[in-house]
Amino acid sequence: MTGRQVHRNATVVFSLLMLAIGLALIVETVSGHGSALSARLLIGVLFLAAGLGRLYVEMRRGRGA
Repeated sequence: MTGRQVHRNATVVFSLLMLAIGLALIVETVSGHGSALSARLLIGVLFLAAGLGRLYVEMRRGRGA
């Protein structure tokens, strides 16, 4: 396995972890009757966006290489 493949795999794994953390924060906030403006909900949405963004960029990079 080359260094590039290790980096790509690690990026995908960390992106999926970020998605899982974001989803968990959102579910926990909504199930706990948190307000729509709570910091925990905002952080969850930001984790989701970051994870999706990283996956999107990595998948686009994989097609071009």
